[in-house]
Amino acid sequence: MEQGFGPDALIKCYRHGIFPMSDDRTDERLFLVDPEMRGILPLDALHISKSMRKFRRQTDLRVTLNTDFPAVIKACAEARENTWISHGIEGLYTILHHRGEAHSVEVWQGKQLVGGLYGVSQGGAFFGESMFSRATNASKFALIHLVEHLNKRGFVLLDTQFITDHLASLGAIEIPRDTYQEKLKKALAVEARFD
Repeated sequence: MEQGFGPDALIKCYRHGIFPMSDDRTDERLFLVDPEMRGILPLDALHISKSMRKFRRQTDLRVTLNTDFPAVIKACAEARENTWISHGIEGLYTILHHRGEAHSVEVWQGKQLVGGLYGVSQGGAFFGESMFSRATNASKFALIHLVEHLNKRGFVLLDTQFITDHLASLGAIEIPRDTYQEKLKKALAVEARFD
């Protein structure tokens, strides 16, 4: 991990709209990303398809919050062949979790962890980092629960960083950096707590 780059520096990055990545799991370096177009999921515009509504009514999956953060971030790293979640980044977010600034959503099938996501909270902003799925619809299930939870807790911004087809199907959009910065500034002034 970069010398002198600790959890406080990481939080400062988020508060300025910047997030870290590494080139692979074993990379000891990180780089900071500030994309021209930013992905967000408007908290009042979550799209749940008819098939997903039916799935939610019938599934035996259950959701918990902050129950097994280490397992979620590890599963997110292992879900991709070329992950940007290095061991150093994993360590930093684990520290943030212990400080109450990083959170996980877990999806369980029985006692088995089959999906989830994690991210960072600051003020009324939640910065989604990564998600994984080992069962049909498990990551969508986690994201839907996250949005519902953020709405209940008074959050106003869900940052998805980038847009994927998966996120777009749930209502995520891209906005220019300047627009994102305006939304971020307003969100940081909001008092909201994830827990």
